[in-house]
Amino acid sequence: MPPQYRDRHHHYRDTFYGKPEKRSIDDGRVLVALRRDGKNLAVNISLSPMKVLGKLYILTTLYIADRHHQAEEALVISEERLRLAKQAAGLGVFEFDPKRKIIHWDERMRELWGAESDKSVTYKKFMAVIHADDLESRQAAIDYAVDPAGSGEYITEYRVTNPIDGVERWIATVGRMHFEDGHATRLVGVVRDVTEQKTHEKKLQEQRTESETLFTQQVAARTASAIAHELNQPLAAISAYSEVALHALQTDTADPVKLKRALEGCVEQAQRAGRSLHELLAFLQKGDLITESLDLNDIVKEALAIARSSGFGGFNPKLQLEQNMPAALGNRIQVQKVLVNLLRNAVEAMRGAGTAASAITVTVQTNAGAKMAHVTVQDNGPGLDPETTKRVFEPFFTTKTRGIGMGLAISRALIEANGGLLWLEPNTMGATFHFTLPLAP
Repeated sequence: MPPQYRDRHHHYRDTFYGKPEKRSIDDGRVLVALRRDGKNLAVNISLSPMKVLGKLYILTTLYIADRHHQAEEALVISEERLRLAKQAAGLGVFEFDPKRKIIHWDERMRELWGAESDKSVTYKKFMAVIHADDLESRQAAIDYAVDPAGSGEYITEYRVTNPIDGVERWIATVGRMHFEDGHATRLVGVVRDVTEQKTHEKKLQEQRTESETLFTQQVAARTASAIAHELNQPLAAISAYSEVALHALQTDTADPVKLKRALEGCVEQAQRAGRSLHELLAFLQKGDLITESLDLNDIVKEALAIARSSGFGGFNPKLQLEQNMPAALGNRIQVQKVLVNLLRNAVEAMRGAGTAASAITVTVQTNAGAKMAHVTVQDNGPGLDPETTKRVFEPFFTTKTRGIGMGLAISRALIEANGGLLWLEPNTMGATFHFTLPLAP
């Protein structure tokens, strides 16, 4: 005890003995104890009376105040850093009680939802401002999070319409569900306004699509020009030989030798045209096909991610993937490109038709009898009319205003090169495409 406090110590002690009770004796003041080195040490002191065998004992506990203050300061600094991080990133924080259907949220969340100052809101009111087209995909994310067999991860994006100013915003949400005894008890997460990012991504995608279309058109034009150049001379020769033969037959002065020579010329030039065409196609497709064992379930997930990152998201994916699927045999990049093309076509068709709650179902299964893997991509869009169904795989046939009609033709050629088949199932709700690949040996 420091010397300056010793004179009054006996007075305080006797007063406490007169009415012993558990209490702290600092009363908001900073007390000090004397260290061995003679320096003062700030402390908090609590007294706890106890009786043992009829005798009164006082348990005196000293807490080092400096460490307590340091912990408090560290907590304040940590909270301030978190506040600044939230403010800089524009994050909102929420906690969802799935049993009581109540959401506790912070000021940023209430601002985005155009809500009052209440720190909690019913699930029904929370959902009321979410865009109708995004309800199904958001519910799918919730269903995944509450599944005790999963990781509890909750990741989704959706639009909300602020009831105060009517502004529509894109919201990205990340969270994790907590479980007790296999039951979902609490979802904690953050939200972020990504409207500007979405707008920027849409502009970039439009520019990328326009550039890709222009490039593809240029390639198609140059390819057509090269084919025309290679075929022009033999076709002209065939025409000339045919005119000679036809003229000879019409004038009844046909010389069998000359007629035979003209027809042989036609055959020779036709074969020349065929050889030129095959050589050109071989040049355009040069390179050996490298195949490997493929996990089609993984490739489907990768294709979905690529389609979304390329601006073709906004749909609810329904995956029906066969568990313990045998490996397929094929070229990974080519199969992935076919899947991405089918997904893009489905999204464009549903967007063009204004399909609400658009969805794409991807099914992967084994056709054991044929030793083939079977993949199905089905959308819930407007589908295809009979005439389009007949011509959908024709080169340069398209129903898109900015398409060139090569996507499905190339996709079918790629699947066939990998030993499979690609076809359209007619007369279905939406458009349903199938393709097969051989199973790996």
